[in-house]
Amino acid sequence: MPAYAETMPNQSTSAQWPLRFKRHAFDAFCYNTQRCSVLYNGMNVTAMDVDQPSAAPPSTNYRERWPRASVLGIQNFPPPAQVRWTALDGTQHQAQVDIAALFGDELVRHHVSRDDYAEGSFGGSVDIVLEVNDHTLSLFTRAFLATKQEQIPGNPRSHFRNDLVEVWHQNY
Repeated sequence: MPAYAETMPNQSTSAQWPLRFKRHAFDAFCYNTQRCSVLYNGMNVTAMDVDQPSAAPPSTNYRERWPRASVLGIQNFPPPAQVRWTALDGTQHQAQVDIAALFGDELVRHHVSRDDYAEGSFGGSVDIVLEVNDHTLSLFTRAFLATKQEQIPGNPRSHFRNDLVEVWHQNY
């Protein structure tokens, strides 16, 4: 499926489709760095990693275990995120991640088809997560979307998708 579903041909369209967001939550995670600082919306989101090394990811599926973004209710869009970090090899990096440029269309990136979307279930906010990992920055989004069909056959509590979608990455 596409990273964000468009209106399917020959179907009635809704004012809600394609889905758009007007606010978001944000978080950042640092791995494989000697130091790491991510400033966004006036906050140092990685305060624990500023003056100490960050570990390697804890498992191969570590992103699936990321919690919901911790900085809530951010209106679209503050100035770019300011990222400063020292990679494991001692190389110092500095970057701006312009989230407004990457999400300027305010479209929700997801893997739910129009046919399976439970009309009216989207709450209007997405999670945006920035990962700093050695020499690479990556940006992800996640949106909780209710579905008409069970996502795990036989599990009546699986009428939703909450997929992590990579939107951007850059190697430094």
